[in-house]
Amino acid sequence: MSQLILVVEDEEAIRELIGLNLQASGYTVELAADGTQALTKIKAVRPDLILLDWMLPGLDGLDVLRYLKADPQLATIPVMMLTAKSEESDIVLGLEMGATDYMTKPFSNKVLVARVRALLRREGAAPLEEQIRYAGLTLTPGQRRAELGGAELALTVGEFDLLALLCAHPGHVYTRAQIVARIKGEDYPVTDRAVDVQVVALRRKLGAFGERLETVRGVGYRMRA
Repeated sequence: MSQLILVVEDEEAIRELIGLNLQASGYTVELAADGTQALTKIKAVRPDLILLDWMLPGLDGLDVLRYLKADPQLATIPVMMLTAKSEESDIVLGLEMGATDYMTKPFSNKVLVARVRALLRREGAAPLEEQIRYAGLTLTPGQRRAELGGAELALTVGEFDLLALLCAHPGHVYTRAQIVARIKGEDYPVTDRAVDVQVVALRRKLGAFGERLETVRGVGYRMRA
């Protein structure tokens, strides 16, 4: 069965064009014109990926994203923001809210399909049985599940990936560029600020355990060995 992608876009011409390009590339596609319709379809079909416009009538893209991340059954669905909002602060906000990827308009449909392929390939790469254990923290990448002292942590996809990378190699220092390359892929357009935002969010969610996530001044980040 082909992977299912939900395209949420209020401009009909753009919505239909994206849908046609994805279908031509072998994906099954559902379309939604606003946030309310998107949430109804997400609950009904549980897509493998959501392409989400930011500026939607009624519930905007961030409202939809906030709802998804608050629901444990939906929080692990990867979301790629598609938006004309291209300022660094907008990108940081989208990623901080839990978006897995962020693409600004206008964009090439070929590039969009390539990014979709890469994202879905990355999401399905980790075996369900694989686990990372570090000082009372257990990460199961295939399920995007994180437990600390037996209690489940509510992490965004980006936060989980960052934590998994650092915990898999305690003591190893990663620069911000290396973090982006390892998690998102080479030449991915994310700023250093976006990495810093995710680190701050992780420390907050980890509580006292977050002290183990160390800043190495002038270099990057590591989990204490």
